[in-house]
Amino acid sequence: MTRQADTHAARTGHDAVAPVAVIGLACRLPGASDPDAFWDLLRRGGSAIGPPPADRRPPRAPARRDTEHAGGPTQYADGPEELPGGYVDNVDRFDADFFGISPHEAAETDPQQRLLLELAWEALEEAGIVPARLAGTSVGVYVGAMAYDYATLRHRPDAAPLTRHTLTGLNRGLLANRVSYTLGLRGPSLTVDSAQSSALVALHLAYRAVRDGDCALALAGGVNLNLAPDSTSAAARFGGLSPDGRSYPFDARANGYVRGEGAGLLLLKPLARALADGDPVHSVILGSAVNNDGGGAGLTVPSADAQRDVLLRAARQAGIDPREVQYVELHGTGTPVGDPVEAEALGAAYGAARSADEPLLVGSVKANVGHLEGAAGVAGVLKTVLSLRHRQLPATLNHETPNPRIPLDALRLRVQRALGPWPRPERRLVAGVSSFGMGGTNCHVLLAEPPAVDTVDTADATDADSTRTRIRAASAAAGAVVPWPV
Repeated sequence: MTRQADTHAARTGHDAVAPVAVIGLACRLPGASDPDAFWDLLRRGGSAIGPPPADRRPPRAPARRDTEHAGGPTQYADGPEELPGGYVDNVDRFDADFFGISPHEAAETDPQQRLLLELAWEALEEAGIVPARLAGTSVGVYVGAMAYDYATLRHRPDAAPLTRHTLTGLNRGLLANRVSYTLGLRGPSLTVDSAQSSALVALHLAYRAVRDGDCALALAGGVNLNLAPDSTSAAARFGGLSPDGRSYPFDARANGYVRGEGAGLLLLKPLARALADGDPVHSVILGSAVNNDGGGAGLTVPSADAQRDVLLRAARQAGIDPREVQYVELHGTGTPVGDPVEAEALGAAYGAARSADEPLLVGSVKANVGHLEGAAGVAGVLKTVLSLRHRQLPATLNHETPNPRIPLDALRLRVQRALGPWPRPERRLVAGVSSFGMGGTNCHVLLAEPPAVDTVDTADATDADSTRTRIRAASAAAGAVVPWPV
């Protein structure tokens, strides 16, 4: 354990849990094919929301569609399937031969499985790990997902006959298992479905598994592809979609969310081991918590009490004072019901003890790329990890006038509206990420910047090993260019 962790444990009166490092990143998000492109989108305040691709639209969209929800009928000028959203390019393309999959099997395999194979490889590469060297080792795979659009398309009456590859190609359990099989990974392998909190719950489980020694490394994240117009129609009939195709987090105009798609994976490793091995440490997971609303006004109505509880439990588990958190990446869907509840819970948990001149900064990536539903949590985590790495906080789009039902000042919250520095950059940067499922499963994860190199305990290493470790860690943290003699 680092001296930094000892200090925080003593100050909070809790036993600090050994932190886990994020050493690899990979993503495919609207407007961003990798983490660098994603940061560029965030840094410049870009929006990747646009019209659906031609092959995602229904053959004939109605001229007008009315959808009933709690607030009354919502009008869609061209049908909800025509609403703008966040889409990923070329999800139909896949190098099957690279992964040893036949063309026939690839055609029957959910593009979500195929995308995760690509990202697993990229995350390992980004961490400087040769995938073949992990074969037969205890590496876990934890994937959050709730979409089954490809199965919907495949089971339509006019679809081609089913084949011997259809069952494995469509089974959601194989979203994780296909990665484990292809790379020969022997650790835990499972797909998590807790609705919109799936990806963050998957990360929570992966973090716990690595922390507790169930696996030496873990790939964790989520995937969501909106391939069938039917799923958009279902979301519209539920009453969740913004009729103008925009998300307004914590704003007076909040009227629903915008659908998004994509995927992301993070590679996790115990921090002490990552530092000793000279791995690039993008950020550190300090702690996390999961709970459920457990009843309330309705199956899909969020509970401020339960959300407050999961936030406080995550802070206790991480051994930190809530006032140390400088930023929270919200679930922030831009819905009239969800946003005020989330604000109330966050203000009570992390804002109450703050002074008026040091509010907690908050934001939501959903205004940039849409609500990735089952993969929403990993989009928020990626944004937060990149914000820690670059020591800047991107703007939250479409926030102009605070929602009158959200007393930001009283709750000691402030929406981050422009690219800028962290409020207290001289302190350790700590951030939270929240994700809430429509069935009441709530998750919160606390992240921090990597520890300074001189806090690493290298007492069990030789002087030469210690020097090499410090040089590698410092170079990785600074993003230094390293010569590669050939």
